[in-house]
Amino acid sequence: MNWQARMIAADDDFNGAPLLRGEFALEQGHGAVTGATLSLSAQGVVEAWLNGSPVSDDLLTPGWSSYEWRLRYATYDVTNLIDSTSVLGLALGNGWFRGRLGWSGRGAFYGDELGAFAQLEVTFEDGSTQVVVTDDSWTSGPSAVLANDLYDGETIDARLRDDAWLRPGFASDAWTGVHALDFDTEKLKPYVGPRVTRWNELAVKEITTSPSGKTLVDFGQNLVGWIRVAVQGPEGSDVSIKHAEVLEHGELGTRPLRTALATDRYILSGGDDVFEPTFTFHGFRYAEITGWPGELKPEDLTAVAIGSDLECIGTFRTSDPLLNQFHENVVWGMRGNFVDVPTDCPQRDERLGWTGDIAAFAPTAAFLYNVDSFLSDWLLDLDLEQQHHDGIVGFVIPDVLKYADRDRPTEFGPVDSTAIWSDAAVWVPWTLYQAYGDRDVLKQQFTSMATHVRRVKSLLSPAGVWDGNFQFGDWLDPDAPPEDPANAKADKGVVATACAYHSARIVGETAALLGLTAEQAEFEQIAGDLREAFNREYVNAGVVKSDCTTVYSLAIVFGLLDGADEIFAGNRLAELAAEAGYRISTGFAGTPFIADALTQTGHLDDAYKLLLEKECPSWLYPVTMGATTVWERWDSMLPDGTINPGEMTSFNHYALGAVADWMHRVVGGIAPLTPGYSEVLIAPQPGGGLTEAETALETPHGRIAVSWTVSGDQFTVEVDIPAGVTGVLRLHGEDDQPLEAGHVSATASLPAPVGADT
Repeated sequence: MNWQARMIAADDDFNGAPLLRGEFALEQGHGAVTGATLSLSAQGVVEAWLNGSPVSDDLLTPGWSSYEWRLRYATYDVTNLIDSTSVLGLALGNGWFRGRLGWSGRGAFYGDELGAFAQLEVTFEDGSTQVVVTDDSWTSGPSAVLANDLYDGETIDARLRDDAWLRPGFASDAWTGVHALDFDTEKLKPYVGPRVTRWNELAVKEITTSPSGKTLVDFGQNLVGWIRVAVQGPEGSDVSIKHAEVLEHGELGTRPLRTALATDRYILSGGDDVFEPTFTFHGFRYAEITGWPGELKPEDLTAVAIGSDLECIGTFRTSDPLLNQFHENVVWGMRGNFVDVPTDCPQRDERLGWTGDIAAFAPTAAFLYNVDSFLSDWLLDLDLEQQHHDGIVGFVIPDVLKYADRDRPTEFGPVDSTAIWSDAAVWVPWTLYQAYGDRDVLKQQFTSMATHVRRVKSLLSPAGVWDGNFQFGDWLDPDAPPEDPANAKADKGVVATACAYHSARIVGETAALLGLTAEQAEFEQIAGDLREAFNREYVNAGVVKSDCTTVYSLAIVFGLLDGADEIFAGNRLAELAAEAGYRISTGFAGTPFIADALTQTGHLDDAYKLLLEKECPSWLYPVTMGATTVWERWDSMLPDGTINPGEMTSFNHYALGAVADWMHRVVGGIAPLTPGYSEVLIAPQPGGGLTEAETALETPHGRIAVSWTVSGDQFTVEVDIPAGVTGVLRLHGEDDQPLEAGHVSATASLPAPVGADT
């Protein structure tokens, strides 16, 4: 791109929300305008208007990337907005660039000055081009936004609204100049992933009064976005809206927000005002309203859900309403945390791109929505951060923690590669390849994948296992104390070494796919050595060190055990699950894999019992407590309705919803035999008393759909396969049946219950 624009900043900061304008006349003598393209970016977040019309519905442009090396720009066709004399107007907010990030209480990690960058290229009938750019001829002025922060909210004074700045000839004494910033245009890169947009709206479900007399609004769904407000009241009136995910003792439950204020304030003009705080977002189901003039009516408020613009491709439903609600919770949790970056949570003073969360959840995400470009974009930043950190994949991407902890030691000890979290460098691109069949992501990320495993190899002990540096381990094991979520039952060296083996094996397979013979041999050797060391150091007659559900789950699913050891491990895993009353006993490391480990070793009934358990801790316990998203902790809310006493508690964390991947493949019955589903395995395995299920997936080759019903001891399956796809239908007690495009109906007998007389 031939950049002629400059990154410009307002001479006055104007409360962190300046307006910038450039006015221009079309060059004459070139004929009619045949095209006009606007390229737009910012240090901060930016919204653009051309001749008073918004350029797009995009939000929070240019999103959050590793700004030190990559700043995205958006491109828009604005041909229909051009006039003979035009005004290009830009509004800036703090966003991720200058707003608060993390729990340190600090912000402005990437820079002190907000900046706008715009280049408008107008093409005429004769082929000539006029270029309009941000430069020091622009002017800047105040907006109606008095404060804005992603964590704390936005304040808007409707008395200051005036659209005159978007029209030709505007002038005001309140306006001043701009100055160019020192900015390297080599950092500018086009969007790879989707933009952030509004994707849903929810009406008020209920308005109530709390025990202390506060006005509370319930939207019936935990979501991410803001509340659009339509209000009329006396000029200067101040309306405040504070957001939270839950109620506690009938009041707004704000303690889990930590220091995030999550409050929007609106100062009324005296006329009919409509407010949307587009320079912030909140995670909330409930809102506390203060200062409302007169009677608050449901139609005055609308919850607006925002997130990256993703295409829904996977669906799932069963005969169990609680299981269906859990799956819906997984979907809403994903959408709320896929706001430009795959974050851990969307509400408190954090909202960071934790690598461990997406490493666990990527297979589920890739089935529910087309996340190929979304996660490919994020992986570019992972690679950049890794390149600038000695091959280490940080805990979060973009890695703002390197700044947040600059003046004090990190609470996690010296930062280095850590299992699952850093393994995202390998697991996420591999997941995208399996889901969509495109090797480009493997080519793009191979150096990053290989660098991660080589870094891990350098961290192994003389015994060949990974047991030295800090590990999150089986984070949030339900038996860990609330104040020490890393204090899990599973030995951290066992977890880390198992994950290292899994990553090395994947990188070896990736090298083979890419025709990299030397690298294939290198990583196959690393994987082989890790497997040998794991069994030598951690396995004794099938017993895996620390003898808990997570270590057996990882050892089984990752293929670390042979023959009799795997049989023993499967039986022991089922025994431990039963001893726990089928309540969850795994954290971040074990939860994505335990149902597969049970199923793979012949304990499908135990997997279903685990899935459908309702007592805490379990996947369905939050559903029985009214949850509409997946929680961070199994007991984020205690059975008595009080919030978990730990300082780290969120009601919208998708990681523990990773079991939905097993639900799609085993309950629903759709799994790829080859990457991208050009060959598919249809193998639903009913259980748990379910009498029916429906699952569908829009693959790169078309829609695959499976539905099944149970009647007595008979199991009937209906399958639809798109043209160009082949597959295998595998049902209990029947020979594998080849599948071609079209519709197939088949019936089989259900397996006898475990322990039944035969």
